[in-house]
Amino acid sequence: MSHPISRFSIPDIKDLPDDIRARILETQEKAGFVPNVFLALARRPAEWRAFFAYHDALMLNPDSRLSKGEREMIVVAVSGRNQCIYCVVAHGAILRIHEKKPLLADQVATNHLKADITPRQKAMCDFAILITEASHSIGDAHFEAMRGHGFADEDIWDIGAIAAFFGLSNRMANLTAMRPNDEFYLMGRVPKAK
Repeated sequence: MSHPISRFSIPDIKDLPDDIRARILETQEKAGFVPNVFLALARRPAEWRAFFAYHDALMLNPDSRLSKGEREMIVVAVSGRNQCIYCVVAHGAILRIHEKKPLLADQVATNHLKADITPRQKAMCDFAILITEASHSIGDAHFEAMRGHGFADEDIWDIGAIAAFFGLSNRMANLTAMRPNDEFYLMGRVPKAK
């Protein structure tokens, strides 16, 4: 392949454990393609399961007061700061779809302070980037500032956990030179073909 998915070897889907193969095929059926992260991380099944279990607990949590778009905003802001092309491109596509704003992901990834988002969302991204770059400096004043924007403690936990988890994800994607699927680049930018 002229553009490999990863600098590490990728297992064949047919050789994967049943649960992982089933999830990959289900995702392929729903999305129309297999996101490269599923294949790149599948070389270590136990880690794949742990990664996606935590991912799903954060990103698919029906009890979170953060919208799906806001959760993706956090991912894109953190991934932009960590220079993770895979997560910026893949989660940028999901952000554009959830928010129905074709320019938003590029804005958030580059400079969330100039993005077309609310002051509350800018504070959320600021806090996520603080987790990313200087989590050791977080103190009570940061929590009070977040509460001033209407975030409850559980929301603050969600923001911090998503930022921390995607710090791991970004570093693994950078380690593996994970390539974004071509499909992600246009998702949410142009109307879907009927």
